[in-house]
Amino acid sequence: MAGSRIVSLGHYQPVRVLTNHELTTIVETTDEWIRSRVGIETRHIAAEDESIDEMAEHAAKKALAEGGIDAATIDYVIVATCTAIDRSPNIAARVARRLGLDSPAALDLNVACAGFTHALATADQAIRTGSATAALVIGVEKLSDFTDWTDRTTCVLVGDGAGAAVLVAAEEPQVGPVVWGSVPQMSSAVRIEGVNGKFAQDGQSVFRWATQSLPAIARSVCERAGIAPEDLAAIVPHQANLRIIEPLAKRIGAPNAVIARDVIESGNTSAASIPIALSKLVMRREIPSGGPILLFGFGGGLSYAGQVVRCP
Repeated sequence: MAGSRIVSLGHYQPVRVLTNHELTTIVETTDEWIRSRVGIETRHIAAEDESIDEMAEHAAKKALAEGGIDAATIDYVIVATCTAIDRSPNIAARVARRLGLDSPAALDLNVACAGFTHALATADQAIRTGSATAALVIGVEKLSDFTDWTDRTTCVLVGDGAGAAVLVAAEEPQVGPVVWGSVPQMSSAVRIEGVNGKFAQDGQSVFRWATQSLPAIARSVCERAGIAPEDLAAIVPHQANLRIIEPLAKRIGAPNAVIARDVIESGNTSAASIPIALSKLVMRREIPSGGPILLFGFGGGLSYAGQVVRCP
């Protein structure tokens, strides 16, 4: 096959919703302070006994059901996450077991907030080369396990959840070529370090990089895909900060694109943010079928990856 296409999407978020007002009872902050700086109003927090592979399973089953896909046809499972507690077995293997898959290739990929777009590109390349025929691509995080709830600069940001996409072979490619890279000198800008490490970041440096560098790279993603920015139906960037997300369409020249703003209700869910936001937009039918969508992830490493996909 010449390429791949996204057949369907699904997402899962924990039941518990943590509001800004509730956070004011945990740490010194205010609703206005949070909204003015990052735009977040609520976030979903997983139960203590709710595992990453359990959340990933929920999202995967929804994606498979939405597309009418038999799980037995999946021969590749790739999970993007930076919050797996166990080093082995990996989350992908656990998800494959939960879904009752027979003998899929199963691997995890850790590029933090850019994980889903890296995983999508990796799955697309596997299908293009004939190494896989149907892939389950999942972004899942339980950042609450790695949050310092006394640090108001980080605890107000995080949320938990999972998003999944089913990717199959296609005669006409509907997942564009990836543009990816990293900024090694900023490798420690977003981090969870050490055995008992907590999520930390140099927020201002990441914000400056995103606002200054992201628009040009995003335009190069469109160019690589052969899509003019003004023809984009939607833009789904990593849901880090509303002040990064909202100006993006204007800066890249995409005035008609729907902009994902799921950060408002979900917070920053790292590798899960793009598939959750995309799944919601498609579920609400805010993007026309076949419409070109710019996906762009950036975060720990500092790594980034983007591609243009067609709406299922």
